[in-house]
Amino acid sequence: MGIEIERKFLVVSDAWRGQGRTTSICQAYICAEPSRTVRVRIDGDEAFLTIKSANIGLVRGEWEYPIPVHEARELLDQVCLPNRIEKARTRITTASGVWEVDEFFGANAGLVVAEIELASAQQSFDRPSWLGAEVSTDTRYANSNLMRHPYSIWQHHG
Repeated sequence: MGIEIERKFLVVSDAWRGQGRTTSICQAYICAEPSRTVRVRIDGDEAFLTIKSANIGLVRGEWEYPIPVHEARELLDQVCLPNRIEKARTRITTASGVWEVDEFFGANAGLVVAEIELASAQQSFDRPSWLGAEVSTDTRYANSNLMRHPYSIWQHHG
């Protein structure tokens, strides 16, 4: 079993721009429940099927498998729940690890978050100057929740 341990933060400035490689991501969910998600993602010219368990704190099980892009497109069109997530992801390598900055579009436009995957929940890391508040445990920022409850609906209501 794979384990995912990640910390997620709001991004408060554009100082991250131009620091890494950016790809376009389109993803949707076959299953999006609090106890499990099954996601189809096209990331640039690659595609993946990812299964995740429920979070226990910052930790959850994760299984990810590459799939052909044409099959991912078929799943997105024929099997996945509606309301795709569209975003640009910039991967920025630092001494602490790789930060993934996601800039969302569509119903989630205006939202920019950054996350870093860690080897343990206690691992320390340097915080870039462009990070704001941590939202690791705020379920509103989970992509599976952004699909159902887009940022544009709740952003001004806290």
